[in-house]
Amino acid sequence: MQNLQNLSLAHNRLQGSIPESIGKMLSLESLDLSHNFLSGSIPMSMENLRYLRHFNVSFNNLSGEVPSRGPFINFTAESFTSDQALCGAQRFHVPPCPNNSAHRSRTKRVRRTIFILLGVIIAVGALSFGFVYLRYRKKDTLSSGANLSLVAMPERISYFELLQATNGYNESNLLGAGSFGYVYRGTLDDGRVVAIKVFNLEVDGAFKSFDVECEVLRNLRHRNLTRVISSCSTPEFKALVLEFLPNGSLEKWLYSHNYFPDLTQRLDILIDVASK
Repeated sequence: MQNLQNLSLAHNRLQGSIPESIGKMLSLESLDLSHNFLSGSIPMSMENLRYLRHFNVSFNNLSGEVPSRGPFINFTAESFTSDQALCGAQRFHVPPCPNNSAHRSRTKRVRRTIFILLGVIIAVGALSFGFVYLRYRKKDTLSSGANLSLVAMPERISYFELLQATNGYNESNLLGAGSFGYVYRGTLDDGRVVAIKVFNLEVDGAFKSFDVECEVLRNLRHRNLTRVISSCSTPEFKALVLEFLPNGSLEKWLYSHNYFPDLTQRLDILIDVASK
């Protein structure tokens, strides 16, 4: 019945309610249901009938709220005469709908309260997350800073600084020779006196010896062991910069008197050197 334009069922003693599906009769222009025994409410779906120009449900037993939008904007009180249980807009000469108004107001208040609570919860959650994030970030930063402060950064000494410190590796600065190289006394630009062990890379095993000594001296810590200050390593040159010990070498302590001590004497000398 979507193409039906005019429908009149007045004075037929009809009972029951007006079907909600009447809102699908989009071509309807005139509807007369007056002088029957219809009950229930006027379907809100009738607000969709934009071509409806004439509407009459007077002298029935209808109740509930009268629709107020769509074509009902142009209807008058004559369309609802003697339907005393109806309520709605004042122009229809029916009492207001206090229950519906109160319900709508209560619904609006509930929705408003829910929105406010959701906003507060989201804001509190965002602030809490930001606080926790900043706290842990600050903690990580402080921890990283503390770790960096505990790690001694290696001192960088170039080949030319070592060359200058030893006066071109002059023999006057030679402290001794070993299987894999020579040890020189050197004075750095800041006045520090150091021992510089230069590896002879032409000797088999010199490269490996350099790596081994670096690893051993890096992992060992003792007040009586020579401290490694830095290293200088290139494909053609490798050297260790060590703390200079002014008390001489162990060989000097063992053999300075031109005699060979027995085992007990050697142990005594070793203990004595270690205690220094």
